Amino acid sequence: MSKQGNIYIGTSGWSYPSGEGTWKGYFYPSGKINELEYYSRFFNTVEINSSFYRPPNPGYVYNWAKRVPDGFLFTVKLWQKFTHPKMFTESTGREATISRDDVDIFKRSIEPLSQSGKLGALLAQFPPAFKNDEYGKQILNAIINTFSEYRLAVELRHRSWSDDSNISQMLKNNNVAWVNIDEPKFESSVASDTPVTSDMAYFRFHGRNRENWWTGNNETRYKYLYSDNEVEELTNRVSAAAVGTKLLFAFFNNHWQGYAPRNAVSMINKLQLPFRVIPVQNRLPYDNA
Repeated sequence: MSKQGNIYIGTSGWSYPSGEGTWKGYFYPSGKINELEYYSRFFNTVEINSSFYRPPNPGYVYNWAKRVPDGFLFTVKLWQKFTHPKMFTESTGREATISRDDVDIFKRSIEPLSQSGKLGALLAQFPPAFKNDEYGKQILNAIINTFSEYRLAVELRHRSWSDDSNISQMLKNNNVAWVNIDEPKFESSVASDTPVTSDMAYFRFHGRNRENWWTGNNETRYKYLYSDNEVEELTNRVSAAAVGTKLLFAFFNNHWQGYAPRNAVSMINKLQLPFRVIPVQNRLPYDNA
């Protein structure tokens, strides 16, 4: 592929230390290691999901940037206060009233990534019930305008967005990427073939665990390992989008027991992409698995 250097494949988060879905013993070896350093031996990008719950401490972010090699890129999920006000209120007991201070706090939290050249994009993930109505459009435009200095990707999951042809044009006008997602499909789900709307493409693969999608918890919902044929299908989608874009991110979010890095390695192999750094060990995780 001619644009290999612009394709970044990784996982949504890198730290799953406990619970049934832990990565310990599946992706990470036993013993004490720095997980981000280990992760960055195999992947050239990661999506920071902890920022969804609260803006990270800039000191932590500075250390994250120092732990990974040059050329590694982070993407950062926006704080839930911006995109999931109901969830924010339920989890904190406070109203999700956005202030200029909130915006400044979040931007300061990711400044070490910007300064080090390791910030790839921001991800604004909206809930499945977030609809294309006047309120929804107002919120979406506010996000786009507020974070216009960054590369921005938006995950719109309700079909009312893909049913409206004007939405893709609006995103194109603002060079905002419409996240292409893979997850169980329901009547209200956004179309599977959302268009490329900027010079960046952004994919998120959540798994296809339809049975537990609404009833499972934060671990069992993502208990889904893509088959080789399914990874091939996803790889074809990524390859097609890479042709017309300058930058492409693809993240596996099926994080149960290291399924995500396992499928990400498979996609990297199918794309014949080089790894950023020679691994210390002699083989990759899941080789010959």
